[in-house]
Amino acid sequence: MMNTPNEQALLEKLKALPPERVAEVEDFVDFLRARGDAQRLTRAAAEAAEPAFKKIWDNPDDAAYDQL
Repeated sequence: MMNTPNEQALLEKLKALPPERVAEVEDFVDFLRARGDAQRLTRAAAEAAEPAFKKIWDNPDDAAYDQL
C-alpha cells in the first residue's frame, strides 16, 4: 500500500498519462528491475569465483600489482 507523499504524487502522475505512456513507464520499471537482478547475479558470480582465483591472484610475483 502506498503511503508516502512521493508515492501518492507518482500515482497521480501515472493516472494523468495516456495509456501508451503508462505502458512505457511499465516497460521502464521492468527494465530497472531486470538490471538490478543482472547486477546482483554478476556480483554473486564474482563472489563465487573469488576462492578459485585467490590462488592465482595471491602470489609473490603479483605483489607489486597489489600496491597499484
